[in-house]
Amino acid sequence: MTKRAPPTAERSRSVPSADHDDPRVAKLLASLRADPKLTPVIDAFEKAKGQPGRKFGSNGLKVNGKLFALFTQGTLVVKLPKDRVAELVASRVGKPFDSGHGRLMKEWLAVTSAKVSWVELAKEAFDFVRPKSG
Repeated sequence: MTKRAPPTAERSRSVPSADHDDPRVAKLLASLRADPKLTPVIDAFEKAKGQPGRKFGSNGLKVNGKLFALFTQGTLVVKLPKDRVAELVASRVGKPFDSGHGRLMKEWLAVTSAKVSWVELAKEAFDFVRPKSG
C-alpha cells in the first residue's frame, strides 16, 4: 500500500504564490514588459506562475535559465555583484538575502526600502546575470 501526501500538502503546491497578486509585483512586471529585451522574460514568468511546485526560484525572473530576481513575502530579491549588494546594504536599500537555511547569500539583495526603484534594480540584476555578447 502506497502512502499519499495529505490533501493540504497537495493543495498548497498547486496554489500560485500570493506575491503574484501584489500590486508592486504587477507594476514591476508591466514596466519590465515595456522593454523589448525583457518581454520574453516576463512572458516566461507569466506562463510558469500557475505551475505547481514551490522550489527556490519558481517565483522568479530568469534569463537563459539563470535567476536574476524573485519575489518572496512581498519583497523583491535581486542578484547583483557582491560589492554592489554590500553598497546597497550600507545605504539601507536592503539586506543580504537568506533563503531560509540560515546562510546569507552574498550576491542576493532583499530590497527593504520603499524609496528605491524595483524596476531599476531588476534591470541592473538582469544586466548582471545575462550572458555578455561579444
